[in-house]
Amino acid sequence: MRKTIYFISLLCASVLTFSCSEDSVSDQFNEANGNVQEKLIKSIFITSAQDSQENKNIILSYSSNGALNTISNGTGTSIFVYDNGELKDITEGGDNLNIEELYESPYDAFETGEVLVYDDNGNPKKIEFYQEEYDSNLGYDVTKIYTADVSYDNTHNPYFYTLQAGGIIEVLDGVQLNFSINPQVLEIVQARLLFPVNNPTQFIYKNEEGEIVHTINANYDYDNENYPTSATLTAVSIEDSEQTTYSFVFNYVN
Repeated sequence: MRKTIYFISLLCASVLTFSCSEDSVSDQFNEANGNVQEKLIKSIFITSAQDSQENKNIILSYSSNGALNTISNGTGTSIFVYDNGELKDITEGGDNLNIEELYESPYDAFETGEVLVYDDNGNPKKIEFYQEEYDSNLGYDVTKIYTADVSYDNTHNPYFYTLQAGGIIEVLDGVQLNFSINPQVLEIVQARLLFPVNNPTQFIYKNEEGEIVHTINANYDYDNENYPTSATLTAVSIEDSEQTTYSFVFNYVN
């Protein structure tokens, strides 16, 4: 369940000193976006401008009652298991909706990071995370602190209702942001704290010296209900002087 649950995200006790509210994810989503038309994602087709072998087609299937059943990326399938309508397990067959993989990010800020700043809507705006790097002088890996600055379109998170159909929003709504109440699964608490209610469009990664080392920019075309129909994602590695471009096509259940 870990890999899929972290897509929701976008991490830890110290986060609680900042402005994340006790409102449920559903409340925060509604407060930030108002009345949103519900749509379920049927597929996301991703193509690489550099290497066709990186192309992938993420396909989602639903049961007759509208519950999310499977997510497949062509190499593995995640199956959602329910008990009396409640999500009990997700069998992992691939990182199908991991936000880091979707945005072709080389880092794992959304799995290991800590939110330093939230924006006015409750989206993670600045995330601090740790990065292992080889130190040639010392001859071994050292841990360095990196940051990720995240920007958003003034549109809702397009995956919200799909995640709700998978029972994940209900799981996050049940998280209490108070570690003294009951022991809770830290993975899910982190996912709750990182959940973006708006659609991420830019990631700027910086090293310990504050230098930009990697950027990701996503430009979306939206339909009348502010759901993305297509997108172009450009990732730039400053350190390697490399740029990669990906195209996304979104399809929804009729």
